[in-house]
Amino acid sequence: MGDDERRLTHFNEQGRAIMVDVSEKPTTARTAVAETKVTMNEETLLRIREGSVAKGDVLAVAQVAGIQAAKRTADWIPMCHPLPLTGVNVSFRDNGKDTLYITAEVKTTGKTGVEMEALTAVSAVALTVYDMCKALQKDMEIGPTRLLSKTGGKSGDYKAGDRSAERPDC
Repeated sequence: MGDDERRLTHFNEQGRAIMVDVSEKPTTARTAVAETKVTMNEETLLRIREGSVAKGDVLAVAQVAGIQAAKRTADWIPMCHPLPLTGVNVSFRDNGKDTLYITAEVKTTGKTGVEMEALTAVSAVALTVYDMCKALQKDMEIGPTRLLSKTGGKSGDYKAGDRSAERPDC
C-alpha cells in the first residue's frame, strides 16, 4: 500500500474515525451516474404515468427529492465531504408494465467524487415514489441500487461491469 492509499482512510493512527483529508488532491471535473428501480403493480405504474395519484405528480415531487438529497448527502452519510454540486439530473423510464427505473447524474468540480451523491439521490427518489404511492400499494420493492459510472479523480473512470476499475483494498 502506497503513501497516498494510507492517507486516504477514515481512521487515524489511533484507529478512530476521521474525515479523509483531501486537501492535497487536485481539483477535477467529476461525474457519477447511479440507478435504482421500483417494482410495483401495473395499475400503480399506470396511475403514476397518468398523474392520477391522490398525492399529486409523483415524478415531479420525486425529482425534487432526488436533487435535494444529492445536495445534502454530507448531512446523511457520516464522513462524506460536503460538495458544491454543479449539476443534478434525475430521470425516469419504465418497462411499460411494472417497473420504474430511476437514474441520477451528479456533477461537480472538486477534490472528491460524487458517487455517494448520485446513490443518495436515486435512493431518495425511490423512497419518495414509495411514500406517495403507498396508499395504492404497500408491497412495492425498491432496488437494486448501483453505481453505473463515474469519471474524474485519481482512481480513474468506472463503468458498471468493468471490474478492472475496482480496487481490492477499498
